[in-house]
Amino acid sequence: MNLLEVHQLKVHFPVKQGLFSRVRGFVKAVDGVSFTVGPGETVGLVGESGCGKTTLGRAVIRLTEPTEGTIRFDGEEITRLQGESLRTRRRHFQMIFQDPYGSLNPRMTVGEIIGEAIDIHRLAADPSARSARISQLLAQVGLDAAHASRYPHEFSGGQRQRIGIARALAVQPKLIVCDEPVSALDVSVQAQVINLLEHLQERMDLTYLFIAHDLAVVKHIADR
Repeated sequence: MNLLEVHQLKVHFPVKQGLFSRVRGFVKAVDGVSFTVGPGETVGLVGESGCGKTTLGRAVIRLTEPTEGTIRFDGEEITRLQGESLRTRRRHFQMIFQDPYGSLNPRMTVGEIIGEAIDIHRLAADPSARSARISQLLAQVGLDAAHASRYPHEFSGGQRQRIGIARALAVQPKLIVCDEPVSALDVSVQAQVINLLEHLQERMDLTYLFIAHDLAVVKHIADR
């Protein structure tokens, strides 16, 4: 059984004009896309800038509301889930964002950033367990436990992306949407992050929807 099944997904944004903001048309960011992703698989989604691939990735995990179509995750229809049902299900799919600095709250420490998801989903029995889990996650992405007390601006781009990966892993997801996770990084760092993602996938049986515009990167990591 596929972990993710997307059928005829559409995301249309209204174009409003005039004093009363009347809808004059729609921008069809995603228009009738279908695909599947199997458990433990990496599927590459490739396209030029502005083609709608990020919107598609966000719609798949319900960060952007789809206009039409269906999304089935782990056998369950999630397209119209709302409220507590969506929050509970969202634990199982996460996103790694393109801009590692812009996606991290500069006013929060690394420990607070990673711990936020643990708190929301009540995954730690007490503060000691929470702290131990944060240290474990930092170690899994190649950072030190001492980094938990530092702020995002104190890290390099590659380290920030590792923090973003640790945050995504905090809730033990089955699916991670990787939205151009290395495009904002130096070439020398890109391979390190790609290798880390592959290592984590093998170790934790993760499934990736990998969004990129670089065919060489997709060829390296994707199964199809």
